[in-house]
Amino acid sequence: MTTPEWLKPGIYGALIGAVFVGIVGFTWGGWVTGSNAEKMASEMAEDRVITALVPFCLDMSRTDEERIAKLAAIRETSSFRRRDAVMEAGWATMPGAEGPNRELAQACIEGLDLDAS
Repeated sequence: MTTPEWLKPGIYGALIGAVFVGIVGFTWGGWVTGSNAEKMASEMAEDRVITALVPFCLDMSRTDEERIAKLAAIRETSSFRRRDAVMEAGWATMPGAEGPNRELAQACIEGLDLDAS
């Protein structure tokens, strides 16, 4: 098929324009692929669930009969191991869960106010 000579600049312009719009859209326009959007939505949902479960963790710590001993053990632990100590205390384990949740344990540490006397 032969294209008229006057049509070629329009075709080239359309192709270059499409590439330009795609590049600008994905870099500055905020466009994302479907898989990236799903990943972002999943992370956001997990963060919201953790935020919603922090009061449950704090309530478990308040009602624990061994609260004082566990809090003392958590306070004595170095700051980068406190999450593991909260997980060992059982406060970051939800009913029906197989094990403790690391993100919930970290969020619970912030709510426990361990620096207070």
